[in-house]
Amino acid sequence: MKNKELAVLVTTELKGVFFGYTDQNHEEILKTGICTLKNARNCIYWTDVRGFLGLANYGPSPECRIGPSVSRLSLNKVCSISIVSDEAVKLWENHPWQFKK
Repeated sequence: MKNKELAVLVTTELKGVFFGYTDQNHEEILKTGICTLKNARNCIYWTDVRGFLGLANYGPSPECRIGPSVSRLSLNKVCSISIVSDEAVKLWENHPWQFKK
């Protein structure tokens, strides 16, 4: 039986913060430290979201810097996996890269 695909926020030992979709078993990811995400984006800078877990609960704020998506991303040395709220998914999916002037 295949797991349901979920929107997740993944952090790594090297302080990477990534959003994407996975159908992998979370316990197995944490055991192996390896995760593959579909439609993955990374958060390069965040503020006004109450820490990295705020990115999972509230989504990125307008001041955050979110990279463009890639169709598939494999991550090593995974530290945490958080389920992303429906509200936050919408913000992650629609967050454009903004340059400061």
